[in-house]
Amino acid sequence: MKAIYSGLILAAALTLGACTNTAGISVNSLGETRVDSKSFARDISVEGVEARRVGDLIQGSALIVSKSSSDMRVQYKFTWYDASGFTIEDEATSWKSVKLHGKQQLQVSAVAPNAQVAKFDVYVRETYSN
Repeated sequence: MKAIYSGLILAAALTLGACTNTAGISVNSLGETRVDSKSFARDISVEGVEARRVGDLIQGSALIVSKSSSDMRVQYKFTWYDASGFTIEDEATSWKSVKLHGKQQLQVSAVAPNAQVAKFDVYVRETYSN
């Protein structure tokens, strides 16, 4: 019986893993870039990451730049950190989906969930849904 359950769990994990592409580009509020997908980075870049104070909260912004002449659908997400580097309300922050037309640039922004935020990352990945 254990073998059957183990087989079902493994099959489900492989199926879900095959449908999800989470590799993309991450840029932190210090301007440091991490590329998880070189092929995606040929088509998309994340530039002009900036932070400003809005009252006692941080507002982060970034420019998503399409280097492709084709339309692309991407998702982006801001992740917020306290001064010690711990994530703040990460489960409450969802991926936002946008369509970029060929060579389009799109500024995205978000406001920190609370005043304990000291820094952030913005992550962009490709999505295959319409």
